[in-house]
Amino acid sequence: MDLRHFTLQARGLSFDAIAAGPENGPLLLCLHGFPQFADAWSGVMLRLAQAGWRVVAVDQRGYSPGARPAGVASYRIELLVQDVLAWADALGAQRFHLAGHDWGGMVGWALAAAHPERLLTLCVLSMPHPDAFQDALRHDADQRRRSIYMLLFRLRLPLAEWLLLARDARVLRRAYQGRVPAEQVQRNVERLRVSGALSAALNWYRAIQPRRRVGPVGVPTLFIWGSADQALGATAAHATGRQVAGPYRLEVLPGASHWLLEEHPDTVARTMLQHLVTAARG
Repeated sequence: MDLRHFTLQARGLSFDAIAAGPENGPLLLCLHGFPQFADAWSGVMLRLAQAGWRVVAVDQRGYSPGARPAGVASYRIELLVQDVLAWADALGAQRFHLAGHDWGGMVGWALAAAHPERLLTLCVLSMPHPDAFQDALRHDADQRRRSIYMLLFRLRLPLAEWLLLARDARVLRRAYQGRVPAEQVQRNVERLRVSGALSAALNWYRAIQPRRRVGPVGVPTLFIWGSADQALGATAAHATGRQVAGPYRLEVLPGASHWLLEEHPDTVARTMLQHLVTAARG
């Protein structure tokens, strides 16, 4: 089964997207994180498509060249949520399944809390519920240490851009910890080197409203977290269940890093499929 590349037109922007699976299958939208693109989901997509799901992953706002508006305010979380809803509308789905990794997970949590009527299920990889994460930042020294890099990313001056791309993007390449295939890292670096691309991706961090609460999520939710995640620690991961009012499952992958999509596609796809099938049975 092959991946199909196409363009999604939504809210006056053009988003690069990839799809797999039957056109009449139930829709699962997949959201990537930083510093990744939609093709981070490729291995998982193909496995789910073989099971009959219509899986679509999109290069999100700032990552698609045709959806790269200027200014930090253009990357507020509510705009990122509205993008996803517009993609579902363009794909003809009133209700759909949603999966997100890292920043894509942040968007997923926010969408599920604000628009539960649109979602059938939610699956989040690596990123704990934002309220649990904010609580951990306030009370857990380990999480504060892990998140120091965010202070650099949130600077309005382009210091982070320079640091990440200097010396053939040495720091950016190191972020993948050797857990992502070298050819995938090279593709990511080449795309983020394009003028304006890395700044747009970092604007997601710069647009954060730290004190804003997302609220509880009521849709059936699966959270997959790797115990060796370098950015997101155990405190927020294990507190996430307290922010989910609906059916909830936490799947911990011992020894797995932040890069679950590339490192463990079989396990992720299998666990997601169990979650999707269970929710469909009610």
